[in-house]
Amino acid sequence: MKQETKTPLHINALMVKLRSKYAEKQWNETFNLVRRCMDKSTSGFGLASNQPLLGCLEGLQKALNVTSLTAMATRLETIAKQKGLGSHQSPTEPTCYITSDMFYLEVLMEPSGEVLDVKVAHHGEAPVTCEELIKLLRLKNFEDFSKKLEGLSSLYHIHGDSETKIKTYLALQSLETDLMKMSRFPRPVVNTNPRIDAILHGRVGNLVPRREGNPMSIEYFITPYDQLEEQMMPGLSCYGNKVLVTVDGTIILHKLPVASLIEDSQQVENERASLFRGLDGAVSMDLPACFFLKFPEPFPILTSFIENIQRLTGISMAEELQYIPFYQLLTKAVLEQKHCTVDHLDQYFLVSLPDNHFHSYVLSQEASLHLKKPPEGALINKIPFSHPEQVPSILEILRHQSAYNTLIASCITVNRADKGFPASLHFEVNYLADSSFSVSFQHPLNDTLATVVVDVDNSRHITSKLYTTGAPDMSVNDYITKVLNRCMSIPVTMRAISRKAAQWNNVPPAITEAPILPSSTTPPPTCSYYVVSVPAPDSDAEVNIQTINPYPDALVNVSCMVSKQLLSAL
Repeated sequence: MKQETKTPLHINALMVKLRSKYAEKQWNETFNLVRRCMDKSTSGFGLASNQPLLGCLEGLQKALNVTSLTAMATRLETIAKQKGLGSHQSPTEPTCYITSDMFYLEVLMEPSGEVLDVKVAHHGEAPVTCEELIKLLRLKNFEDFSKKLEGLSSLYHIHGDSETKIKTYLALQSLETDLMKMSRFPRPVVNTNPRIDAILHGRVGNLVPRREGNPMSIEYFITPYDQLEEQMMPGLSCYGNKVLVTVDGTIILHKLPVASLIEDSQQVENERASLFRGLDGAVSMDLPACFFLKFPEPFPILTSFIENIQRLTGISMAEELQYIPFYQLLTKAVLEQKHCTVDHLDQYFLVSLPDNHFHSYVLSQEASLHLKKPPEGALINKIPFSHPEQVPSILEILRHQSAYNTLIASCITVNRADKGFPASLHFEVNYLADSSFSVSFQHPLNDTLATVVVDVDNSRHITSKLYTTGAPDMSVNDYITKVLNRCMSIPVTMRAISRKAAQWNNVPPAITEAPILPSSTTPPPTCSYYVVSVPAPDSDAEVNIQTINPYPDALVNVSCMVSKQLLSAL
């Protein structure tokens, strides 16, 4: 029999009957009736025809306070159903269970509904108390609790039966075990801050183990701005670029380890030593799954770097990617992160500097003379791999790309102006090859063209050369390279070049004169910036950076206050 479609007229008539029926009743009586209906099991609401009713019940539950054991159990049951999980209550004690084939949650409550403990048990493991989940349920923060539950479920998004899921979970455990072992291998200390040193120089970055529904994470890059902000503001933690270590189902089979490949007693004499046992039948298995390094936000990466990763892992990523000119890709990604609408990508970017000075930058979308087309790249969400040995090499590629992105992104701001805007100096950034680019500008002391060529060899080694009409000066190149490596900001480096050029020639710094803005023009807000103190070219002293923020749109109030106190160092 065909179900009758409810028209607005039918719905209005139904509402009139409901209002008439309950007009004589007290509000408390109606309220208690709704409560009793909501306390009943919703196990019969699985059919599609009952989804509107289930949606109404969920809306009512969100609107009502959870003040009893029954109400808490009902809310947990609803959340479990939304995530495709099972749930039931203990017949002998005030405990609610949220279950799946691979894990379960045990929520122990008082008769009043107050949460006493929340334990999580993965397959084959003993239940472990989860403080974060306890806190969320005590605060009645069911939205975040639901997200944590989803995170736990995502560990087992694998095609196949329970046995396949168990083997895949063993593979994830073995990967995490080997990554933890690799993080403890001895290595030279470069940075006095252990966390920063692990991020920038560790074989597997700064590793945070999986816990409470959060996958294992790896921090692999942090900008100089964030490092300095941590140093100047004790207690503040600035997080760098990171990836999440996960396992997901795939259509094709991959040979994955199901046991640790690094012997506990194995010592590593040097980085070239083989750390891993071979993938034989005793420690590996063909599974419809693959390991992934997942990005919290889509990551812009050059095509050549994608090809390097694919050669390293032997797994193709090309089917899921859409390639476009890289500077256009990076510009769009940076502006979207700053919550700026992306309309015209060929406009000048106006960079504000201390003392009301301005630079304008344009990222050339044209191909260089030796290239047939502009360099391309793509946004990637995850990187597949099948062996823990591949992780350090992948992280080095990501560090390299992050350093390149940081330099180019330092020229991209939400402040854009027409080409006629009176900035101190105009710069054009051109792509050269792989991870090299040039910055062209008018020489600060004459009318000739000057160009700085930047080669990003890796995240820890960036070189630069200044080309002018005169003879090359290696000491000048060393000076520029020191500044660039310390601040990783094109605008700050260009400003340092202009100021030093004025000192060398004993004339006023022409390119740092403040422009006269039209009366109708409001200058962009001046951001906090690095105050860079660099020794003379013939000196062996270290470059010193005294304040923060080479990235023009990092408008943090605290950073602005710090910079105002230190601008006198200029």
